[in-house]
Amino acid sequence: MPMAALIWVSFFWGTTWLASKEGVKHMPALQLAAIRQFLGASIYICYFLIKRTPWPKGKQWKTIVILSILNFTLSNGLSTWGVKYISSGLGAIIGAMFPLWIVIISLFRGERLSKWAILGMVISFGGVCLIFYDYLADFLKPDFQFGIFLSVLATFTWAFGSLYTKKKAASFNPYFSLGLQMLISSILLFAYTGATGTSVSLTEIPAASWWSIGYLVVFGSVFTFIAFIYALQHLPAEISSVYAYINPIVAVLLGSLIFDEPLTLMIGIGGSVTLFGLYLVNRSIRRK
Repeated sequence: MPMAALIWVSFFWGTTWLASKEGVKHMPALQLAAIRQFLGASIYICYFLIKRTPWPKGKQWKTIVILSILNFTLSNGLSTWGVKYISSGLGAIIGAMFPLWIVIISLFRGERLSKWAILGMVISFGGVCLIFYDYLADFLKPDFQFGIFLSVLATFTWAFGSLYTKKKAASFNPYFSLGLQMLISSILLFAYTGATGTSVSLTEIPAASWWSIGYLVVFGSVFTFIAFIYALQHLPAEISSVYAYINPIVAVLLGSLIFDEPLTLMIGIGGSVTLFGLYLVNRSIRRK
């Protein structure tokens, strides 16, 4: 049963990149992220209200607000925006690279890096160079450059969110906190898209985008997250973390199959090398 949950997570979280890509074809990306987070938050919060779970108090709110900005408003919002301009597979590979930022941030803090972290960073960098070999011509396109910038910035904010979670972990229920983070971030995103005039009327959103949002809410925010927690509780950390390396592979393969996204030998080799380097970096972080 735990392995089945891990397989579910490995596959369906990989497919969410494609759902985001399909959704943002027909509507503003940040509005899609806002609607997805609002609906996901509603499900979580309703569940804990029914259970009469106590609300956070005092400084717990500060942590929740900061994490909502780092993890959802910025990381999820920017990564969703990024796949509007780049392939879903490329977005997934970039999204998996956030451990590199954790190591770099630790380096600037004066912490010593293990040989595995250094080796992993060098290997990952080499893999990224191989991946982008087939995208050299695309770098001349402003939209592609912007998509890469958004996706990389999303991984940076996610790394900060991960470090902040570790440092400021509160005793408050983390799953209720997740719902509140999603709610706060959706309000911020709605406010931004409304103030900048980048949102569209709900009646103008086509069925394809609504199906994408529904898929992201059900499989990205609810069922798969429950399976993820179950896998974490019943499997060793080394096994339960395997999903992080399978998600990009699923996204690349399905992106090629469904959206006709490029899948060349260089992308395959570069992606494999990058994921192996990330495995070494993650290994050093877990040991530390």
